[in-house]
Amino acid sequence: MLLDGKIPVRYVLGKIKKEIVLITLYVVAIFVVSSYFNWNMTIPLSVPMILGTVISMLLAFRANQAYDRWWEARIIWGGIVNDSRSWARQVSTFINNDYNIDGRSRMEHILINRQIAWNHALGRALRKRKNVRNLSSWLSKEDMEFIERYDNVPMAILELQARDIKNALDNGWINTYQHVELDRTLTKFSDHMGKCERIKNTIFPSTYGLYLHWAMNLFLMLLPFALIEHFGWVMMPLIVAIASTFWLIEKMSVHLQDPFENKPTDTPVTTIALNIERDLKQVLRIQSKTDYGHLTEQNEKRFYVL
Repeated sequence: MLLDGKIPVRYVLGKIKKEIVLITLYVVAIFVVSSYFNWNMTIPLSVPMILGTVISMLLAFRANQAYDRWWEARIIWGGIVNDSRSWARQVSTFINNDYNIDGRSRMEHILINRQIAWNHALGRALRKRKNVRNLSSWLSKEDMEFIERYDNVPMAILELQARDIKNALDNGWINTYQHVELDRTLTKFSDHMGKCERIKNTIFPSTYGLYLHWAMNLFLMLLPFALIEHFGWVMMPLIVAIASTFWLIEKMSVHLQDPFENKPTDTPVTTIALNIERDLKQVLRIQSKTDYGHLTEQNEKRFYVL
């Protein structure tokens, strides 16, 4: 995720450096042939203007649809933040028991730590990084053995949560109404997970992007023939600038349409999960060993959330 407001120009131009080299060689070749061989290669300006207008509308539509996918992903993770805090509040105030499970910790500690693990597990699953061993910081040995049998780790964690709140109801640590509220919050987590998976597994129509890319390149190839008569050598940097603008918008839409691919334009799921972990550990009055202020400062200086 791009977290720094000042994006380096080198980073931006690096995305289209090959295209810039090719279009530069192309317009230089046209200018040289036209100037030194007296070859009249002009076409009416209206031809690329009409094509450029249509392409601009289609490109704007694609960028808008890609942004909608990215923004929906961010809204979903915003809901995960809110519901995780609600879960911690409900668990810490509803459950009334002083027993220790296997001498380790109270039930609210286990349920809240599992929620922390769920946030991290969901972010990793969406980015296809399914290393469950890293979840042992928040899960017990028994929980780790349970989730290793599942392909969908976040779903396995939710099942563990549902079993424990049912156990709390059976033992009288919560009443029926509190159980309903806790189960409703778990259902929200399941809904958030399903929405993220829908965005992840729904591929943006490839033919739309392919045809638009071909049409855009055709427009850029015709543009020098229309501008060389009016601008002379100035045509070369002008076309490079126009082409760069079109290609950058196209690249932006390609990156935004997949918000869970571990790219700079991704939804920052790791940072969000860390912020949730900080808040939930404060509910438990546990001082985290992680220096979150230092970690946030590091993330702001980096372009990828790992």
